[in-house]
Amino acid sequence: MPLGNEGKPNEAPARSLWYVGPMQAELRAEPIVPALDSVVVRTLWSGISRGTERLVASGRVPPSEHARMRAPLQAGDFPFPVKYGYCAVGSVEQGPGPLAGRTVFVLHPHQDRFSAPAAMANVVPAGVPARRAILAANVETALNAVWDSGAGPGDRIVVVGAGVVGLLTGWICGRLPGAEVTVVDVASARAATAGALGLRFASPTAVPGDADIVFHTSASAAGLATAIDAAGFESTVVEMSWYGDGLTPAPLGGAFHSRRLRLLSSQVGHVAPSRRPRWGYARRMATAMAMLDDPRLDALITEEIGFSDLPDAIPRILAAQAPGLVTAVRYP
Repeated sequence: MPLGNEGKPNEAPARSLWYVGPMQAELRAEPIVPALDSVVVRTLWSGISRGTERLVASGRVPPSEHARMRAPLQAGDFPFPVKYGYCAVGSVEQGPGPLAGRTVFVLHPHQDRFSAPAAMANVVPAGVPARRAILAANVETALNAVWDSGAGPGDRIVVVGAGVVGLLTGWICGRLPGAEVTVVDVASARAATAGALGLRFASPTAVPGDADIVFHTSASAAGLATAIDAAGFESTVVEMSWYGDGLTPAPLGGAFHSRRLRLLSSQVGHVAPSRRPRWGYARRMATAMAMLDDPRLDALITEEIGFSDLPDAIPRILAAQAPGLVTAVRYP
């Protein structure tokens, strides 16, 4: 049902995070103007998607990708100023009856209160804490990549890159019966997190070979070379990294052709072709949300920060070699 005040500013202005220059951010006030069939959400948590937001905050989204890289509820334009993000969880203050008072996940930038189309409000299952629900978009990305790969029970699977998306991809693959999953990273500190998710861990110098499926998520040339080396005869290497405007050499010499390897891109903007006839975005997101009912995933959230402190912390959080995994933004 309508809110009854659509088109009119809602209470006090909200505060939102804007990227205004390379690694520069600020909080801006803006009115909340509910539209017909919308919800007004008071944010509880949002998550920083380091890979994508690092490119955005650095101004490295290439002009050719400006349209495709827009977040669903982004404001402003690349490179700057731009309000960007897609991992917000909050409580519905106003909206249609079934959503009123519910905790929802919305693909919305970092903002303390906001209005969004009701159709974009994904109800967080009762067993999933709001803080953990900020991982929903990352789980959706990992799920789509596993579909793209064709991975199945019993497969030998290697994931190169133990960031949050790589670890979630390994975690999903680890639920396949009989699958052997190894996560590879240069940072030995990630071994403990991989172990908490039930995954094996290896350094780049000790990667198991002859893998049936290899996922690459490190966004580095060295990582891509490691992924190709780990692949067995006629296996698939799934490239999940997004490199922005950089040029990345791909090692396609050596045994790449004689091993008849398949290099496949995976991107969450479209449902994987193998599922597309029967799956839409809503069903995929609902599945990702339900999969978050696993307390082990809390190990992926390695830092909390208050929303008011976020602008000053952005250069540190998004630094190229920043430690940790997901930063959870806490709202008053």
